Amino acid sequence: MPAHSGDWLVVHSHTEGSHNRRAEILSTHDGEPPYTVRWLDDGRESVVFPGPDAQVVSAADQAVIDHTQSKLISRVQSSIGTAPPAG
Repeated sequence: MPAHSGDWLVVHSHTEGSHNRRAEILSTHDGEPPYTVRWLDDGRESVVFPGPDAQVVSAADQAVIDHTQSKLISRVQSSIGTAPPAG
């Protein structure tokens, strides 16, 4: 799974109640694992050999995903403020 610095590693959880983890790839070995990453949830850096539950997302694709999610959150928050009172 080739990667570049600035790409993102997403590790999918298969356990109920757990969340996916995301890390920024800081460095690679000629695009191949192991990757040095910084985890988004706790800021720690580690060296990772990704397993089959992981995927590399390019920096450009992640920017589009983040923008889309941000627009959705804004839309939901706006609709909460304008919803008619229940009852």
